[in-house]
Amino acid sequence: MEAVLSKNDISDIVESDRAHVWHHLVQHKALETTDPQIIIEGKGMRVWDATGKEFLDAVSGGVWTVNVGYGRTSIADAVRDQLVKMNYFANSAGSIPGSRFAKKLVEKMPGLSRVFYSNSGSEANEKVFKMVRQISHRRHGGRKNKILFRERDYHGTTITALSACGQPQRAAQYGPYTPGFVEVPHCLEYRNQFDSAENYGEQAANAIEEVILREGPDTIGAICLEPITAGGGVIVPPKGYWQRVQEICDRHDILIHIDEVVCGVGRTGKWFGYQQYGVRPDFVTMAKGVASGYAAISCTVTTEEIFNQFKDDVSDPLGFFRDISTFGGCTSGPAAALENMRIIEDEQLLNNTARMGERLVDNLMALQDRYPVMGEVRGKGLLVGVELVADRQTREPADEAKVQAVVANCRQQGVIIGMTNKSLPGLNNTLCLAPALISTRDDIDEISSAIGNAIATVFG
Repeated sequence: MEAVLSKNDISDIVESDRAHVWHHLVQHKALETTDPQIIIEGKGMRVWDATGKEFLDAVSGGVWTVNVGYGRTSIADAVRDQLVKMNYFANSAGSIPGSRFAKKLVEKMPGLSRVFYSNSGSEANEKVFKMVRQISHRRHGGRKNKILFRERDYHGTTITALSACGQPQRAAQYGPYTPGFVEVPHCLEYRNQFDSAENYGEQAANAIEEVILREGPDTIGAICLEPITAGGGVIVPPKGYWQRVQEICDRHDILIHIDEVVCGVGRTGKWFGYQQYGVRPDFVTMAKGVASGYAAISCTVTTEEIFNQFKDDVSDPLGFFRDISTFGGCTSGPAAALENMRIIEDEQLLNNTARMGERLVDNLMALQDRYPVMGEVRGKGLLVGVELVADRQTREPADEAKVQAVVANCRQQGVIIGMTNKSLPGLNNTLCLAPALISTRDDIDEISSAIGNAIATVFG
């Protein structure tokens, strides 16, 4: 990295930050006695703070975003060149990078064909919710308007996205919420909520149908699900789950909305997480890894059938999708996304993700044999969770303070990992890992070693 900042420079930055910046997900009272961390540089898998301390980033920017790693000059160059040529025009008109990326994206998504640009995962999901509601009015007399969401899933931070939030504390104190959102049960087999463990995947899906029948199938317009629950505990759907969900939705004429904000663009070892399970979505939303954090971009992708429902009646002045996302017209996002996708293809990062993900799981399962506190290791590709328990037999969750201590100890060792957030009272006990798709064997081994050392230190 470049020369470390002087003590005076560091002091100035810290004081300015403390006085003026409102950080995300931070209780600022703590910053009155503890200096905020200032990350000033990144290269590959590594970041450095203002004091010069180096960290291996095992969560891709803290929130599963920097899929191709830091310091990619080719992405920065692509953005710079595009901004100089044409930086912005409202997306009621087209742009060269917007048109090219849309074409390249849907080539990776057989069965889908249309891309609506916006800025964040929350906004991308809002677009789907609006489309579902508009379809309800145009096709079903406004009746088929309810949207199902799953316990422990997360779909964004706006009020309507929080209306579909399966993590209670994320939504707490922000209501009242948008009506018409209905929760269905989670599918975490390790936390089996049924009398029997037999055919758990089908049972979890059947529990969704029970909700549909209770609410009335003619009132349900769509279901919104993460392909693999991310921040809610890295929940890999059990065998038979997605096949049964597809059957249920087909039978009851319910649209399927897959939220790929975390899983999309390579994170699981395929372009999209839903492609691991053979599901046929009507909507797919994505953000984070689309441009690996080099520019703000999100996409709402639909089938042609969905698209056609908004253009088949030109006599209706309300018949089209009347929505605008101001910065959906910024060309930096698709320019960065095009180069991001080229890197993933040329460096064969999907294959690398699958291989390194297997290595990470194998390493952690070896640690599991040594440390009973590691209740379950689960994941797909480079999206991996480790659920910590106080007792392996009863599966009582480990104390949250001790889980936090494991995360803090890893950071002391120079490895940044994450954990489930406080939105899951009593179940904030899963370590979350999402290293960049460029991870090497040495990176994976360093992450695993740090976790083993931290668990040994905290739990003895």
